Amino acid sequence: MKRISLLVSILLLSVISNAQVLLSPSEKFKLEFSLDPKGTPIYQLTYKNKVVIKSSKLGLELTNHPKKNVMDEGDYASAKFASHSLYDGFKVINEERSSFNEIWKTVWGEESEILNNYNELLIPMQQDGSNRKVNIRFRLFDDGLGFRYEFPLQIEMKYLVIKEEKTEFALTGDHKAWWIPGDYDTQEYEYTQSKLSEIRGKMKGAITNNLSQTPFSPTGVQTALLMKSDDGLFINIHEAALINYSCMHLDLDDKNFVLHSWLTPEANGTKGSLQAPCTTPWRTIIVGEKATDILASRITLNLNEPSKIDDISWIKPTKYVGVWWEMITGKSDWSYTYDLPVIQIGKTDYSKLKPHGRHGARTENVKRYIDFASQHGFDAVLVEGWNIGWEDWIGNAKDHVYDFVTPYPDFDVIGVQEYAKSKGVKMIMHHETSGSVRNYERYLDTSLSFYESVWV
Repeated sequence: MKRISLLVSILLLSVISNAQVLLSPSEKFKLEFSLDPKGTPIYQLTYKNKVVIKSSKLGLELTNHPKKNVMDEGDYASAKFASHSLYDGFKVINEERSSFNEIWKTVWGEESEILNNYNELLIPMQQDGSNRKVNIRFRLFDDGLGFRYEFPLQIEMKYLVIKEEKTEFALTGDHKAWWIPGDYDTQEYEYTQSKLSEIRGKMKGAITNNLSQTPFSPTGVQTALLMKSDDGLFINIHEAALINYSCMHLDLDDKNFVLHSWLTPEANGTKGSLQAPCTTPWRTIIVGEKATDILASRITLNLNEPSKIDDISWIKPTKYVGVWWEMITGKSDWSYTYDLPVIQIGKTDYSKLKPHGRHGARTENVKRYIDFASQHGFDAVLVEGWNIGWEDWIGNAKDHVYDFVTPYPDFDVIGVQEYAKSKGVKMIMHHETSGSVRNYERYLDTSLSFYESVWV
């Protein structure tokens, strides 16, 4: 066993010794990139000589595509498929390095100006036995790392259908984590604090009584994932510039403490379709010695695309509170009654039905939120669940689920608006469409006119 361990150590040293090294502007961070013996891209991130991310693999796996001449011949039945895996067999063509330093003005936020300062390493690669090309671009800031995959215009890989992204984040130990379950539909969970090794055992208890909450894995979590290592480093894994690509979750290997990217699938099970030239979103690793360092980081904003809006005079930043979270946590309900198994707008008379007494968006409760907003400097209040239809809205392709203008009997639209105005608080419209596009289009003009006349 000692000889095997020694051999593994020598191989790892050999890989690292051939690595391209990138330092952050202040040299707090060090990125090392290399290819392992199989031609798989790997990276490692260090902060002040402390390893943050151990050697971790990079790459993607595409769905198989027919060989070039098969589709031309129209022989679909006997088509033989060629692998389009993009995680091994690579060679580095060259490297490009650059530095960037600017201060840019924000449209809104905590700061009017933001520093964008990083060193960049671009690694163009080609896969053995083909002309398939993939670039990996790294940007190293003084508070962390961003990297993404790039696909230049090329003949052999014009269209890419992603089966899975193979990005890894190999952690140095069983970190403390603040997490919510991995879920394609919602982020409406309370955060759980635990060791990474405890996620599997705590997953069931992390799922609250909400019909849309369905985790994809017993160890799957959502980004942004915040962790704290035993040596005191706070680590945040997330993404930036999520455009025309699937949202990234993380699936934990809780034996080896490796996080694997897990993309939200399309209806057919694939993880996204791309057309070269194109890029993936940035994968981000933010590191700090205090939790507030993570909050203060501007890596996400700096990696997002610049604003394309020329006239920003109409944008009015607003702080608001609202009636919805108490329903998520089970304190109250969206619905007004339990007497209706189904509803149809225009044919249901709520005045003749018995209220269940748990309705959250009732007049006196909303006024309580208005008082809180006025007292604590919030600009507005959003109310969810005030309009009829919430008894029968989930999981059905209905055309008349909401009309967006008719309140429940216990919600006084005009009275609430007048009360809010007297307190210097604005009301924010809320439209729950339930995914019924035809229904929303049917009532959209009426509902917008209603809000303009009553709540604006």
